[in-house]
Amino acid sequence: MNVIEINKLTKYYGQARGIVDVSFNVREGEIFGFIGPNGAGKSTTIRTLLALIYPTGGSAKIFGKDCISEGPEIRRQIGYLPSEVYYYDNMRVIELLKYSASFYPDTDNKRIYELAEIMELDLGRKIDDLSYGNKKKVGIVQGLLHRPRLIILDEPTGGLDPLMQHKFFELIREENQNGVTVLFSSHILSEVQRICTRVGIIKEGKMVKVEDMSTLGHTNYKKFKVEMLEPQPVDYFNLAGIGDLSVNGKSASFIFNGDINQIIEKLYAKKISNLIVEEPSLEEIFMHYYEREA
Repeated sequence: MNVIEINKLTKYYGQARGIVDVSFNVREGEIFGFIGPNGAGKSTTIRTLLALIYPTGGSAKIFGKDCISEGPEIRRQIGYLPSEVYYYDNMRVIELLKYSASFYPDTDNKRIYELAEIMELDLGRKIDDLSYGNKKKVGIVQGLLHRPRLIILDEPTGGLDPLMQHKFFELIREENQNGVTVLFSSHILSEVQRICTRVGIIKEGKMVKVEDMSTLGHTNYKKFKVEMLEPQPVDYFNLAGIGDLSVNGKSASFIFNGDINQIIEKLYAKKISNLIVEEPSLEEIFMHYYEREA
């Protein structure tokens, strides 16, 4: 069963591009990574899903219901953490969270204290006195206090120190193990690699790829570093499947996707002083996708 179904979702801001024909599904019980650099269209997609902005075209469903016409009903079962959080400065943290909980009749206030303890959040402080990181903690507790079926996270770790990031990831994993579906949007690829089971890559408002994380990390991509006895022109490495190419005199490095024997045959006729072949990181694979699509 798909919790989120997006089909050719499009949003223009006047003449400016937001997203164009974005399509992907998020399955029930998975942690789906939604990755791309800032400005790629991640937040626009999420805001359209939540009916905070209306689409120019296409459709989006959550729990099988239309995100626009049935938005209020859908949002009661969603926890959302935006990339930037803003609150009433003069309220104390506990007042704000109890006010948020009042919108969900079945919420037990004990849940607030449990989450605050996990995130080491001081409930007695005023919002105005909190650092950016502590305001982000408030957003995390607020997004989870009503035990949502779906959690949507937009750049959730900004402002959190490494210890808090670790606790946050453990909290999200625990929620997921209890059956909660997660849409995790980030431009930090190591975070996505750490927690997600499947990933969608977006570039300039368009989907580039949707792939299982295990497949993306164990494809036939290889990272080559070659040192030759004589300098070679850049054109020598003009071979389909090569990306992220850097040539500096006698040295060359690149990512290759394809039959590795083609590279071996290419190098066979040359005098080589050193050759390193290794698995690329997810970030390097990601940048190769972007270079190839460009």
